[in-house]
Amino acid sequence: MLLVEDEEKVAHFISKGLEEEGYAIDVAYDGRKGLDLLKEFTYDLVLLDLMIPEISGLDLLKIIRSWGNNTPVLIITAKNSKEDVVKGLDTGSDDYLTKPFSFDELLARIRALLRRSKKADTHIIDYKGIVLNPYSRKLHIEAKEVELTEKEFLIMEFMLKNAEKPLTRKEIAEYVWQNQTDSTNIVDVYVNFLRKKIESVTNMKYIHTVRGIGYVLREEDEKG
Repeated sequence: MLLVEDEEKVAHFISKGLEEEGYAIDVAYDGRKGLDLLKEFTYDLVLLDLMIPEISGLDLLKIIRSWGNNTPVLIITAKNSKEDVVKGLDTGSDDYLTKPFSFDELLARIRALLRRSKKADTHIIDYKGIVLNPYSRKLHIEAKEVELTEKEFLIMEFMLKNAEKPLTRKEIAEYVWQNQTDSTNIVDVYVNFLRKKIESVTNMKYIHTVRGIGYVLREEDEKG
């Protein structure tokens, strides 16, 4: 885990307690050091204070989420107004714990987030630079987030599950619209939307038309 906390006594209390529970933990006393560690290492969980020097906790959270980093984040802070809680959750935190708190409550929150994270990770679909998380319904390509509509998400999910396998328009329509549409033209429209969104964030080409059949998802060299 990574703990980003500028109060040394609090940081020592938390890190010592977690180490005694068998967790490995790094400590950063300001936001800039926290970002440096997150660039260099992969963590299972981040414990983040909001009021830290150099880079605030909320700004740090915004930055790592913009990278496509979905590591669970538990905010621990003395700021406990409803507005602060909403800001933290909207920015991308997974849970919120206000000071002072009991160590037992901290452990319970940590265990819950780690369980949730492990469950979600087993369902993440990835293919050569594309990462799709069915739980958060987010698509990342080369760490850049792509916003998808519900139908675009379902098409992407189906194509990733069948990567490098040609899919007919009928197969895509049945998966996405569950036999509620007889038109394959609508598939072309939505696939085209999806293709444009993907190609707006990467030079790689992933969705290809298979003449007389439909579409296939595979990685190709950079576009000309």
